[in-house]
Amino acid sequence: MEDVKELRKILALNIKRQREKLCISQEKLAELAEISANMMTDIEGCRTWVSDKTLIKLANALEIDVFRLLLPVGLSKEELISALYTDIAQDILKAKKDINNDLENILKKWGLL
Repeated sequence: MEDVKELRKILALNIKRQREKLCISQEKLAELAEISANMMTDIEGCRTWVSDKTLIKLANALEIDVFRLLLPVGLSKEELISALYTDIAQDILKAKKDINNDLENILKKWGLL
């Protein structure tokens, strides 16, 4: 549940930052994204989530790529790259462990271990 709340917070902060960078109000953003002003308030207030279609509309209205709305707030480019490398390395180690376990099971099945 905490992950959902954190993701809502990240989305809300990224929307607000970009909206303020463009000097537009919540109402104007809602109009540009073709959503209600109340929904826009709820999104920035972390009270609701968005559909994939709404996420795309918001990104287009904010003139940014969709993925940027979901990036953790406050990370520098270097910190983000480091975090991605760490995640990739962990995935590789897990895959290696899974492959080793599979190979061991096959060798046991064939009586070679």
